[in-house]
Amino acid sequence: MQFLNCLPLYWGLARTGTLLDMELTKDTPEKLSERLIAGDLDIGPVTLVEFLKAADDLVALPDIAVGCDGSVMSCVIVSQGPLEQLDGARVALGSTSRTSVRLAQLLLSERYGVRPDYYRCPPDLGLMMQEADAAVLIGDAALRANLHYGPKLGLQVHDLGQMWKEWTGLPFVFAVWATRREYLEREPDVVRKVHQAFLASRDVSLEEVTKVAEQAARWEAFDEEVLERYFTTLDFRFGPHQLAAVREFARRVGPSTGFPADVRVDLLEV
Repeated sequence: MQFLNCLPLYWGLARTGTLLDMELTKDTPEKLSERLIAGDLDIGPVTLVEFLKAADDLVALPDIAVGCDGSVMSCVIVSQGPLEQLDGARVALGSTSRTSVRLAQLLLSERYGVRPDYYRCPPDLGLMMQEADAAVLIGDAALRANLHYGPKLGLQVHDLGQMWKEWTGLPFVFAVWATRREYLEREPDVVRKVHQAFLASRDVSLEEVTKVAEQAARWEAFDEEVLERYFTTLDFRFGPHQLAAVREFARRVGPSTGFPADVRVDLLEV
């Protein structure tokens, strides 16, 4: 994965010794989602919207996801002024993540009652703000906007996870880990071993989160303290509360996004 939010799920694989038994593929979240759905990957992360669209073919791994229960820090709307004033305004989408974009659109339309004019562009906050009244950013670009450039440019930074939590009282899930249904039928033991390996990796990473942050700070533009706060802000669980959040999101956006409002989510039995 090329996003910091997945690092704690992968970092521990080397520490637990299971990395040797897996062939890992590195790519963007969108490409990994596409490859899993196309059948080029057997098990992998998939953004929530793409998972729900392909739910008939996929089985989610329980207790492992990338989400939040309140603030997420790395999925934000950056705006020149209050969100209530964005009706008809230009809003730049600096992300191809359909889940974050769909969540931002849902919050703006249903919570704030505005219908902006959306357009896509590269995630460069300075350029975005020359043309737009607000921008949706995810990942490392969102973290930079949240922690550095937003305050420096006098912009308002709105955390999508926090906004959803205040609105619904629920956590939010941005991505899940899933396996193809036919692969699970063919290799149930392998899927369960991979699932256990990721759970063990996550646990080790969170126990040693200071070390994870220290190592990540060597190649990232954020210091150890920020990264440790980020890794412990993220919620890597996928249990009953997260399932309730997924169902609520599906109910609100499903019919306009490409999946049923009551889409069925199957979890691996462990």
